[in-house]
Amino acid sequence: MNRRNSTTVTPNMPGMLLGDVLPNFQVETTCGQIKLHEFLGDSWGILFSHPRDFTPVCTTELGRAARLSTEFTKRNVKMIALSIDSLEDHHAWTKDILAYNGEESARCSLPFPIIADSKRELAVALGMLDADEKDKDGVPLTARCVFVIGPDKKLKLSVLYPATTGRNFDEILRVVDSLQLTAGRQLSTPADWRPGDSVMVPAGMSEEEAASLFPAGVYSKDLPSGKKYLRYTHQKKKTKNMRVEY
Repeated sequence: MNRRNSTTVTPNMPGMLLGDVLPNFQVETTCGQIKLHEFLGDSWGILFSHPRDFTPVCTTELGRAARLSTEFTKRNVKMIALSIDSLEDHHAWTKDILAYNGEESARCSLPFPIIADSKRELAVALGMLDADEKDKDGVPLTARCVFVIGPDKKLKLSVLYPATTGRNFDEILRVVDSLQLTAGRQLSTPADWRPGDSVMVPAGMSEEEAASLFPAGVYSKDLPSGKKYLRYTHQKKKTKNMRVEY
């Protein structure tokens, strides 16, 4: 097998589940050969797949990801994209993406690598295919998958969009904020939470422990059941390294 066009993955590996360690696969990308774990280092990571190069929805998605790249960098997140075409196609497509962003004269590359998965080996191994969307040969397309990977290389969040629906990268930023905020802490974020909003105290935590852990105070919402399980605490302040204290 030509090593330049090969992808090293665990044979017959099933799709990824939350808490699984991402394999340290070695791939060819627009930024050269990469091994996932070494590429990520101690950072968080986002791996997002695309059905094909030179397609309209994918072009808008990579354009949006590129525009938000500084926001991901602020959060210590490294991005890496995947598409099922060749490196040559990826480089040519990059020019279209930059033109879509109005940046074709400002730079010649995207702020993240694109994996060349022309044989779909990695997409199959990671469970990224959309069985309902097929190419002209009847082969399933790669779905619009988003994997958020923690510094421990474990899968923290997985979202699978069909080929017909573009992703909301502002929402991806929001969930990264939530994941980073709640990592290692006994708290959670409610529906539509944004940084700066109140967060939720675990239902099983005693009043004494909650008061000790959250000196900013804990308040609850009165409910018909009389149960005090909707408890909140205020975010106190955001530090320079994007961490929130209480």
